[in-house]
Amino acid sequence: MKKLLLIMLAFTTSYAVNAQIQTPAPSPASKIEQKVGLTDVTIEYSRPSMKGRVIFGDLVPFGKIWRTGANARTKISFSDDVTIAGTTVKAGSYAIFTIPNADTWDVIFYTEHQGAGAPQTLDESKIAARTTVDVHAIPFDVQTFSFDINNLSNSSATIDMIWEKTYVAIPFTVPTDAKVSAGIESVMSGPGFNDYYGAASYYYSEGKNLDTAKKWIDKAMSMTDSPQFWQLRQQSLIYAATGDKKGAIALAKQSLAAAEKAGNADYVKMNKESLAEWQK
Repeated sequence: MKKLLLIMLAFTTSYAVNAQIQTPAPSPASKIEQKVGLTDVTIEYSRPSMKGRVIFGDLVPFGKIWRTGANARTKISFSDDVTIAGTTVKAGSYAIFTIPNADTWDVIFYTEHQGAGAPQTLDESKIAARTTVDVHAIPFDVQTFSFDINNLSNSSATIDMIWEKTYVAIPFTVPTDAKVSAGIESVMSGPGFNDYYGAASYYYSEGKNLDTAKKWIDKAMSMTDSPQFWQLRQQSLIYAATGDKKGAIALAKQSLAAAEKAGNADYVKMNKESLAEWQK
C-alpha cells in the first residue's frame, strides 16, 4: 500500500509540474483565405487592440516602418503572380510592412517574411512591390486591427486594413483571364502529352486493351522531341505486352542509352534485364 501511495504521489507531482495554464493571447493570431478569380490569397497576422490607447501617430508613429500587426511579421501568400501598382509580384509569400502617415500610407511587400518586427532599414533588393495609398477616415473606432480582402471581381480585389478610425485599401489584380484562356485553349486543342501518356500507362498497369495503350503511348511520344529514358522504358513495356518484341527491343535500347547518359543505374539494370529476356 505504501508503495502504491508513493507511485500515485509521484504521478500527481509530475502532472502538476507538466500542467500549463492557458490564457488568451493579447494579440490573437488570425488567418484569412480568399480566392480572387482563380488565385488563392492568404493573410496570416496577429491582431492588437486599442485598449484605450491612441494608435496612429502615437502607439504606431507616423513616418516609421510598422510590422502591420503584432508578434510575427504579417505574411501574405499568392498562389499566382499578381500585379500591385503596376509591379508583378511573383507567386509566393511576403511580409507586409507599412509606413503610416496622416493622409497616406506606404505599403511594402517584402520577400523576407520570416521573423518578428520590421527591420530598422529596408533592403531594397528584398522589396517586391511598393505603393502609396490614401487614408480614409471612418466615423467610429474599430477596436481591433483587422485585415480583409474586399471589392472582389474575377480579376481584382483590395487588401483592406482597418483600425481605430483609419481605413486603407491596396488594389491588386490577378491573372484570371490568362489562366482561363490557357485552359480553354488546352481543352479545345484536345488531349496533350500527359493525357495520352497517363491513359496508356493506366491501361498497361491494369491490363486493359493493350492495343489501345500502344496507340496512346505512340501518340504521346509523337508530341515530344526528347522523350526521357523512363518514358521510353514505359513505351517498350507496352510494346512487349502487345507482342511486338522487335519494337520493344528497339525502344529498350534507346531507353538504356539515355539512362546510361543520365547515370541512372536502376533503369540501366531494368533495360538490360528486359533486353536479355526479349532477345532470347
